[in-house]
Amino acid sequence: MEFSIKQGSPEKLKCGCVVVGVYEGGKLSKAGQLLDKATGHSLSDVIARGDMTGKSASTLLLHKLAGASAERVLLVGLGKPAELNNRTSVDILRAACSALHATSAKDAALFVTDDGVGKDAGWVLKQAVLAAADGAYRADSLKSKPSKPATLKQVTFITLEKPNAELKKAVAQTAAVTHGMELTKDLANLPGNICTPAYLAAKALALGKAHKKIKTTVLEKKDMEKLGMGSFLSVTRGSAQPPKLIALEYNGAAKTQKPIALVGKGITFDTGGISLKPGSDMDEMKYDMCGAASVLGTLQAIAEMELPINVVGVIPTCENMPGSTATKPGDIVTSMSGQTIEILNTDAEGRLILCDALTYTAKFKPDAVIDIATLTGACVIALGHVASGMFANDDKLAKELVGAGEQSHDRVWQLPLWDDYQPLLDSNFADMANIGGRAGGTITAACFLSRFTKDYRWAHLDIAGTANLSGKNKGATGRPVPLLTQFLIDRSARK
Repeated sequence: MEFSIKQGSPEKLKCGCVVVGVYEGGKLSKAGQLLDKATGHSLSDVIARGDMTGKSASTLLLHKLAGASAERVLLVGLGKPAELNNRTSVDILRAACSALHATSAKDAALFVTDDGVGKDAGWVLKQAVLAAADGAYRADSLKSKPSKPATLKQVTFITLEKPNAELKKAVAQTAAVTHGMELTKDLANLPGNICTPAYLAAKALALGKAHKKIKTTVLEKKDMEKLGMGSFLSVTRGSAQPPKLIALEYNGAAKTQKPIALVGKGITFDTGGISLKPGSDMDEMKYDMCGAASVLGTLQAIAEMELPINVVGVIPTCENMPGSTATKPGDIVTSMSGQTIEILNTDAEGRLILCDALTYTAKFKPDAVIDIATLTGACVIALGHVASGMFANDDKLAKELVGAGEQSHDRVWQLPLWDDYQPLLDSNFADMANIGGRAGGTITAACFLSRFTKDYRWAHLDIAGTANLSGKNKGATGRPVPLLTQFLIDRSARK
């Protein structure tokens, strides 16, 4: 899908559909008023008849209005101005895009910034691009008869005044974000028999070939053995699929600039190992590599933007299977850092591959490290499917991520990383256990990772509740690509 922004007047636009807003009570937006005048007050007549009340997120599609050059006019309810906020604005934009996708229009013109739908114009544009792209996404490519691609191919945002450079940049950058999210969703939605560690490695290498600023390196099992990654390799022992450690280096700035490192958990299928998961909904364990997918999607996005920043992506990827050689509860392994771990539960495997990847990441001398993982079911219980859990050993880094989450509407909520929780990981036989019991499970998982991140500024994102949806809407969301890209955009602007 293509996105652009330009100046224009609603009655003169030749397109499949033009979109204008109506406030609750019947007041038209500025663009709506112009279109109403040009069509002989057709919009006012519709409102007077009660067919459009302006209720928030309501829509009404009109065809072939005399005086309008567009084939269709879509009225979108904006609700009460005083009640417009982030949530209602996103709901309004999603409703508008859903209604557009339900038509056969190939192109559309949206007036979404003339009154500022509850936020500044740049924020509105970004959310509109995300909503339009999400509505066009299809996840059924493996069906014998896939659904037809979205008819809507081009969306143009129209402003009554000449759009400034910042608005143009917002549209272009967010279009790149949607491409990164699409890659993330595509990878995450693939089944485990296709999206293996080798498949992820091949995608990472292809990303490096497609973008000259990305250098991709793939380490094999023998390389990890030489590095002493006993924790990572313990997870792979029950699987016939060889593990991979993928490193992508995006060089968008001077070599002297320290990179931001993104470390993504890449368990391409998680049975739980010997600590076998219940059978119900186990198919969704293909989503246990969403952290890895989000790293690849983020690098795709920033490479397309040509963002002036250095970024490293590190992806430890493998399967967690209950084979005859699989790691057993009670086994003790030695991590790359030299710390020993008693594995009390083999289903707490994400932290076991991440801890070695986090140790490895120090070689890049990063300015900050962010790991992204579908790590704990406890995070879903704590925060549901709205916010990702966040932990950090640096308050400034935490504030940056919170701010980027608010700006992108891909929000995080900071949880405590207090030393009071660390004793829950005590072991009689090793330096630490890999679980701390049921209480505070999300926190103790972060505490475990914190023991391997003392040499740099670090944040951990638990995306177990936000990376994918279940039920009839089952599928990957593409999060937290919007959050990570906004964080990197903000960072690049500071340099």
